[in-house]
Amino acid sequence: MKTKALIVTLALAIGGAAFAQTATPKLDKREAKQQARIDQGVASGQLTPKEAARMENREANLAANEQAAKADGVVTRKERRRLQRQADRNSAAIYKQKHDAQKTPAAQ
Repeated sequence: MKTKALIVTLALAIGGAAFAQTATPKLDKREAKQQARIDQGVASGQLTPKEAARMENREANLAANEQAAKADGVVTRKERRRLQRQADRNSAAIYKQKHDAQKTPAAQ
């Protein structure tokens, strides 16, 4: 009886570990926050439509790279680092575009 319980527990632990390797909750949360920053920039007029489209494309590219990393079932440390660096660059680009002198005509 103890052996069965041990096997079931071990199987669940291994299954949970395998799932954790493909999950990217920090990156997903970060992508959501960056999307909110883009939406807020559009609403406030800090981002022009062209700038917003460019930022949206950058975020879509990040999501595509994330899916490619997950495709084999394991997101390696190197892939996570590469995705985080891409998210860093996207975040910096959003900040730069929101704080430049360009405004939408209605916001000026």
